[in-house]
Amino acid sequence: MAELAMQDFPYLTVLTGLPLLGAIVVWCLPKSRPETAKIVALAWSLLVFVLSVVMWIAFDAGGDRFQLRESYQWIPTWDARFTFAADGIALVMLLLVTVLVPIVIVASWHDADKSRRSIPTYFALLLVLECTMIGVFAAADVFLFYVFFEVMLVPMYFLIGSFGGHQRQYAAVKFFLYSLVGGLFMLAAVIGLWVVGGHTFDWQALTSSEFATNTGRWLFLGFFIAFAIKAPFFPFHTWLPDAGGAAPAGAAALLVGVLDKVGTFGILRYCLPLFPEASRWFAPWAIALALIGIIYAALLAIGQNDLKRLVSYTSIAHFGFIGVGIFAFTTQAGTGAVLYMLNHGLATGLLFLVVGMLVARRDSANIRDFGGAGKLVPVLAGVLFFAGLASLALPGTAPFVSEFLVLVGTFTVNKPVAVIATVGIILAAAYVLWMVQRTTQGNLNPALLEEPRMRRDLSVREKVVVAPLILLILFLGFYPKPVTDVINPAVQATMQDVGKSDPAPISGTTTEAAVK
Repeated sequence: MAELAMQDFPYLTVLTGLPLLGAIVVWCLPKSRPETAKIVALAWSLLVFVLSVVMWIAFDAGGDRFQLRESYQWIPTWDARFTFAADGIALVMLLLVTVLVPIVIVASWHDADKSRRSIPTYFALLLVLECTMIGVFAAADVFLFYVFFEVMLVPMYFLIGSFGGHQRQYAAVKFFLYSLVGGLFMLAAVIGLWVVGGHTFDWQALTSSEFATNTGRWLFLGFFIAFAIKAPFFPFHTWLPDAGGAAPAGAAALLVGVLDKVGTFGILRYCLPLFPEASRWFAPWAIALALIGIIYAALLAIGQNDLKRLVSYTSIAHFGFIGVGIFAFTTQAGTGAVLYMLNHGLATGLLFLVVGMLVARRDSANIRDFGGAGKLVPVLAGVLFFAGLASLALPGTAPFVSEFLVLVGTFTVNKPVAVIATVGIILAAAYVLWMVQRTTQGNLNPALLEEPRMRRDLSVREKVVVAPLILLILFLGFYPKPVTDVINPAVQATMQDVGKSDPAPISGTTTEAAVK
């Protein structure tokens, strides 16, 4: 009876609405009480996190593909409904959102203090962003997904444009225009899908529809371009280094940690199941773009002198691995890709937050302004080194598991692709170790001694920020089974939608055993 009650609770509706309600409360607080706004925003985000944990417990990994389903009438003429449902892929992304937002709020405690803008506004925008991120992962109606996909641009635009650093207006406009253009491609595809799909936006009904070959390919392309821009895949990537470099560290962590995942999530949720023939037909092209992104972005990262732009380029390279895993069309590679989405959010989110702490102490993101900083802030330097090692997928850290699954799962069906992708691991070691060497190792830059803040190592608040991320990265690096058990059934169902089956096991090792 208790289990049934847990399943019947409207988790996804409440989870989506709570941050928006919290944003309204924070927004209405007087500007003269900034500390109250911070505390209320943090408390509200923690409440959302607790609810997401309860939802995770209520989810039955061995049950139906989509669970916690809710559907409410919205626009009857279009058969558009407020329909929410979660499979294992969506559940993992929802938990990533609710884990990162409280951490980002604590990390951003002083981000808006120097700005002339309202501090309550900054934290209210973070909660609005959380609402839209939850909504986009929980939506099971194509039109509802599109609405959240577009609305999530607004809070991030203001976070970058109003509270960002150098060239924030340029970066915010570029981010908004790129995403808006992608959204227009999706809107055209959504309208076309409604016309040829039986005048409905219901995901489950549309997956049962059959489209003419050319129609399916054009519709696939409309969705794929929007998701490739959001991810971002090469050659749609140029907005991310500008946005990541200009955004406040906390907002940048959410940008590369969660918002980018909407692109790869959209490919898994919409492109593959709705257009299986088109997905198979476009797969070689998608893999080619992913491989170019891995190598090209890694080479650009090596040549960067701006810390935040460097981390942004590493994110583009990592998304290449996710793209390879998705379009390899094996359960092992697909599970690795989804796990990579989670682990990348944790590792790159940590790296961006630590880089933000370092930049805040120097008031500069230029690598040349550092050098030997580890002698003054050894704990901060150590965390930066750990975050860098996690980013390059060192064994024992969570990204290693996901990267290994992607490469092994791809190797079973396309050996050249796996070999080329492996080059990205070598380049990752180059740009991460080069960054650490130039910032925290070597001879001490005398200019650092003139900056009092560079003598202050991690504060208690900053340790609270990095500790949970470090623990999660280590835990999932050694024991990813609780997550892969949730992801694997959803990935297997997606591969069935595409009409792909796993190759025969090698040397008696089953795919399921390898994933676990």
